[in-house]
Amino acid sequence: MELSRKVMQVQPSATLKISATAKQMMADGVDVINLGIGEPDFQTPDNIKQAAIDSIQNGQASFYTPATGLPALKQAISQRIEADHHYHFDPNQIVVTDGAKMALFTLFQVILNPDDEVLLPVPYWVSYSEQVKLAGGVPVEVSTDEQLRFTAADLEAQRTPKTKALVLNSPQNPSGLVFSRAELTAIVNWAVEHDVLVIADEIYEKLLYNGNEFTSVLELDDANMDHVVLINGVSKAYSMTGWRIGYAAGPQTIMAKMGVVLGHAASNPAAVSQYAAIEAFSGDQSSVETMRQGFEARLNELYPLIERLPGFKMPAGKPAGAFYLFPDITEALRLTGYADAPAFVTAVLLEAHVGLVPGEAFGMPGCLRLSYATDIDSLREAHRRLQKFMTEKIAEQAK
Repeated sequence: MELSRKVMQVQPSATLKISATAKQMMADGVDVINLGIGEPDFQTPDNIKQAAIDSIQNGQASFYTPATGLPALKQAISQRIEADHHYHFDPNQIVVTDGAKMALFTLFQVILNPDDEVLLPVPYWVSYSEQVKLAGGVPVEVSTDEQLRFTAADLEAQRTPKTKALVLNSPQNPSGLVFSRAELTAIVNWAVEHDVLVIADEIYEKLLYNGNEFTSVLELDDANMDHVVLINGVSKAYSMTGWRIGYAAGPQTIMAKMGVVLGHAASNPAAVSQYAAIEAFSGDQSSVETMRQGFEARLNELYPLIERLPGFKMPAGKPAGAFYLFPDITEALRLTGYADAPAFVTAVLLEAHVGLVPGEAFGMPGCLRLSYATDIDSLREAHRRLQKFMTEKIAEQAK
């Protein structure tokens, strides 16, 4: 049977592939430290878990919910957004999905016609480009400067009559870069001027470090909001990756069509997870700060260690948010004799037993991503292994 041309051009998720290989090695008894997946190691807070248990015990979780999410959950999301960013979405402007990834997937299905183009400033999260392809669209990479930043002029250089949307991710996966209010204002104003939809992925908005501040696109000119769709969820800030609850918020016409697609694709997100998410958004928020402080401490210890590895360079400087480091390893490849980042990452996994992700997955060859969303002892050991690996490989090349 001939398979769909769309699906044949889509690449597997590099982060999930690395994680699966690492987990298989661990199952085989290998001591692997997996820094390849973006998953907090903290447990979901107790108050959230208890809300899920309560919904099961009182029978609420036993039944279908509306395709776009429980009204109470959409109200909780609306109130959380208003409390955090002073912008109001009516509940009918919010669609709850099976994780933020599903929100993005469904949005692309709704807005893209064949060959419509979506601008993706590099580096970008691995699934953006593949989801665009699955919707029949064309991902268009936008070059960034040495600090991984871009301007309206960079976007304009890639704009064509087929340009439909821009994905704006801040704090950014994989670099941890956070855009300033001035940068965001210029970018969104450009998008409105050229009738380009801004897809604002703010899933890491709560994870800012060392005094850095986050500005949401919702805090800009309200007049531009008919050109903005917000993507967010519970996975990162509330350590709920397994619960699979995300959402999109934006123009009601787009949200209504997303609801139609979701009704045929998934019926509804898991009811028990929705009741847990209500508590996440509306309950005690102190656990968010506790986890943020934990990530900050890890970043502050790990960053200088990785920066000092032979041939590793941090072009964007110390990350301001998220929980990743994204070093340029061009010089490390030269020193060790590896042809590219995928070959380097494979060798590190098989020989040093540390899971990383090559920059090719994010549109930037010659780089790699590592996550510090794990315990500090594991991070220290991962650094020790990377240092030993580099020392040994450089010595081999010198023979």
